[in-house]
Amino acid sequence: MDPQTLTELLDVSVLDRLDRIDDLPADELARSTALRKEGYSAEVTAALLTQARLRTEAEAKFGPFAAEMLFTRDGLAQATRLPVAAHHARRLLGEGAGESAGGSAAAPTTIADLGCGIGADSFAFAGMGAQVTAVDSDEVTAAIASFNLRHLANADVEHAHAEDIDTADFDALWFDPARRSIGKGNKRGSTLRIADPEDFSPSLSWVIDKAIAAKAAGVKLGPALDHELIPDEAEAQWVSHAGEVVEVCLYFGTARQRPGRNALVMGDRTLLVHEDDLPTEDEDGVGELGQYLLEPDGAIVRAGLVTALCPPLQARRLHPKIAYLTTDVAPTGPAATGVRAFEITDVLPAKVPSLRKELISRGIGSVVIKKRGADIVPDQVRRQLKLPSGGDKATLVFTRLGDRHVVLLTQPL
Repeated sequence: MDPQTLTELLDVSVLDRLDRIDDLPADELARSTALRKEGYSAEVTAALLTQARLRTEAEAKFGPFAAEMLFTRDGLAQATRLPVAAHHARRLLGEGAGESAGGSAAAPTTIADLGCGIGADSFAFAGMGAQVTAVDSDEVTAAIASFNLRHLANADVEHAHAEDIDTADFDALWFDPARRSIGKGNKRGSTLRIADPEDFSPSLSWVIDKAIAAKAAGVKLGPALDHELIPDEAEAQWVSHAGEVVEVCLYFGTARQRPGRNALVMGDRTLLVHEDDLPTEDEDGVGELGQYLLEPDGAIVRAGLVTALCPPLQARRLHPKIAYLTTDVAPTGPAATGVRAFEITDVLPAKVPSLRKELISRGIGSVVIKKRGADIVPDQVRRQLKLPSGGDKATLVFTRLGDRHVVLLTQPL
C-alpha cells in the first residue's frame, strides 16, 4: 500500500465503510462493483477489499481485536500472535525480573519497540501498563501501527530508523529487526528472506550490542537462527504456538531468566524444556523400533533438545541424527505436551510400487505423508501412489532405520 492510498483509507468515512463492508455482497467482484458505484476510486476499493480479507485472516492471531485493526500482507505475516506477545510483555515487564541481578532490579516501565511492525508487541506492552515508544522505519507500517495502537494512551509511534533512537532513555528494549527485503523486479512488492544477519535492518550485531548494554532486552528472530550466533549473555528461547514454531527470542539483562537454550511449547498446555534437561549419556536402544512413534514439537527440535524428552517419555531416538523418537509406552505426563504420538501399525517398503500394493491390500485410500531423513516430496509421492478413493485414512512416515529407508504405517494416537 502506498502512502497516498493509506491516507485516503484513514478517512473517517472510508474506515466506517470498511467496518460495514459485510453489508455488501460476499462475492468479491460484486463487492468491488458496489464500492465503485458508491464513488470510491479503484485504489481505495482495492484497499478496502484487501483490508477486509486481512481482517478475517488476522482473527487467528488477534481474535476480536482484528476487526478494528489495519494490516499490510507482510505485516500480518510477520506480526506476533497476541498470546506470544503477552508472553514477551511478561518477560520484559518483570516475570522473573531481577533474578539475574540478585533480585534487586526494578521492573521496567518504559519500553522502546524497535521494529514494531503493525504494533502487535507494543499492543501487549502497553496493555500491560508500560509506556511504549514504537518505532518503524517504513512510513506506511508506522502509520498503521499508530492506527492499531490508537486506543492506548501510553503508546506512541515514531517513523524512524532504530539506529536513530537514543536507547539510553528506556528501561527496556525490544528488537524485531527486518529480515526480509522487497523482491527485485516484482511490481506487487513481495519480499525475500535475508540470509546474512548483518543485512538485517538493523544489523544483528548492532542489535546484540544494544541489547547487552540494556537493563532488560528481548530480540525476536526467525526460528532457523544458527546456534553459533547466540551470545553468551543471552537466554535463547524457541517458541511454538498451537503446533507452529513461530520464533526464537534472545533475552538479556533482567529479562533473562536462565542462561542457555530452551524451548517453550504454548497451546492448550504449556511445556518448557531447557538444555539442562539433556541427558549426559545416549539413551539405550537407539534405532530399535517401538510400538509408538513420537514427533517432537518443532521448537524442541530447533533448540536441539530432542533427547531431553527421552527420560520422561521412556523413549529413544529412531536414528541418531533424525528427530523422531520411539517408545513402547504411550506418552503421558507433562512431557507428552512436547510430542505428537502415532501408533505404529507396520513397517512398509519405501519404493512406491510396493508401497502402493501394500496400502491397497489394507484398504487405505488417503494418507498424510510425513518425512525426516528421506529425500522425497510428499505431494509427488501422494500423486504417484494413486490410491483409490473411499478407503481408510493413515499417516505414512518416510524415515530411516539404521541405513535402511522405510515407511512407517501409523495412526495418530
